[in-house]
Amino acid sequence: MEKTIAFFDFDGTITRKDTMLELIKFSKGKNAYYSGMLLLLPQMLAMKAGLISKSKAKERMLKHFFANTPLIVFNQRCKKFADEVLPSLIRPDAMTMINQHLSNNDEVVVVSASAENWVSDWCKKNGLKFIATRLKTSDGKITGMLDGANCNGEEKVNRIKLLFDPAEYSSVFCYGDTECDKPMLKIATDPFYRLFNQ
Repeated sequence: MEKTIAFFDFDGTITRKDTMLELIKFSKGKNAYYSGMLLLLPQMLAMKAGLISKSKAKERMLKHFFANTPLIVFNQRCKKFADEVLPSLIRPDAMTMINQHLSNNDEVVVVSASAENWVSDWCKKNGLKFIATRLKTSDGKITGMLDGANCNGEEKVNRIKLLFDPAEYSSVFCYGDTECDKPMLKIATDPFYRLFNQ
């Protein structure tokens, strides 16, 4: 029996905006967001210049905004964000494609560099599997550090292959929107780059 699987990047592919930034705005308010981003500007410029990795820049941002937040409180905020904000960020044409795959009984997996804390609720609600970055905790609190590698670039492929064997599927669809998604697109029989624009 032929099987089909579809892997979707999340931020920028399914959503219209970077969800980590939107979560910060939602959780901390716009004033705290903009003042924090101003303080983090040297790190962001260093990342753009290739002086520090995206993972390191992400950790510095997470640490600034969320370090020492109790995990239970952070997860509650993430769930509220997934319920109240994420639906307005979803691209309608991406959702149409997801639902088309589901109606065909295809496996659908979101593969995201965003943290599973705020990706998981939306995925579960929509009947999707997910692979996402994990956040490290200590004493029940967010540290701001990543637990393992950032789920981006080649790491997306590594994480996919831990759970799925692409060779078992007659069709492998992949949807992405940045250079960091291109390693994932290379494992597809049917790759789609920047397909959605709604």
